[in-house]
Amino acid sequence: MNNWYSTSGEGTDVCLASKIRLSRNISSLPFPVRMSDEVRKSVCKKVFACVQNSKLAGEFDLMELDKLNNIQKISLAEKGLISRQMAAQEGYGAVLVSKDKSISVMLCEEDHICITVMSGCDNIDEAFRKANELDDIFIKNMHIAFDSRLGFLTSNPMKLGTGMTAAYMLHLPGICEKGMLSALRNMVSKLGFSIRSVFEKGCFYEISNDISLGITEQSAIENLRAIYQQIAKQEKVCRQDLIDYGNYEDKIFRAMGTLKMARQLSAEEFFSLVSLVRLGIAMNIFDNNEGVSFEKIGEMLYSLGTASIIADTKDDSFTADEANKLRAGYIRKILE
Repeated sequence: MNNWYSTSGEGTDVCLASKIRLSRNISSLPFPVRMSDEVRKSVCKKVFACVQNSKLAGEFDLMELDKLNNIQKISLAEKGLISRQMAAQEGYGAVLVSKDKSISVMLCEEDHICITVMSGCDNIDEAFRKANELDDIFIKNMHIAFDSRLGFLTSNPMKLGTGMTAAYMLHLPGICEKGMLSALRNMVSKLGFSIRSVFEKGCFYEISNDISLGITEQSAIENLRAIYQQIAKQEKVCRQDLIDYGNYEDKIFRAMGTLKMARQLSAEEFFSLVSLVRLGIAMNIFDNNEGVSFEKIGEMLYSLGTASIIADTKDDSFTADEANKLRAGYIRKILE
């Protein structure tokens, strides 16, 4: 089975992945920020036991964050398995991670339970189906906080209602280069959506819904899909302009040459170069023997963050400079 980050299909040229996140809380308990570590541990154990006693038994591993060092926690955040806030938070917390790394469940972060499902490319309906399946298990077996007027109760008032955030991870080099990103952000914000950067550099962005109250999950997904489709059309027009009227073909081949030959690459340089090379793949600039594909780009984006590289060495004394050398070596091997 392919990981979400190494799949391809219709829409892959613009869309890297789709994501569904559901925030849930257990009634009668305070939000995690007001809970002691003892109560947090009790909640995490109950949620894990709920999963283990369901049809999904054995499909998830429990990771307790107090047993991980800072680099390991940041690595989980780089891979989208926990939030940056959870990686930095004090107090007990845990995360359930599926065997294929497509589903994670943060426990005692902002809310008691936060289900995140990632799916490849434009497959948000499948992500929602998987999230809903897990959500049903919690609703059936635990007292989930729900109000007939407000919907699911969450620590953040912006998430009241469905408690759902739906998102697409997009690659927008055309829109960025033509200076249209700011106008796009302003436009989608008026429609109840937001756009944020995903990595330190490169033109990778996530668009998600801001409205969850007074709307159904399916309506939120359909509205997001409609916005995404319009953005994708505009991005393709901008890309063609770059290739037809700019010097982007040279930039793209230089980026590929650097990735194939460099002996040291910082994270920022890596993301910038990969963004250019991914544009080249989408525009069919490379020959088949160049050794690059959307799947390989996805694998690199997922696994070659600095913390992830250091965590894999299992060496606490490993430095960022050493990680830069390892990153360059990994890329050369992937692109052979």
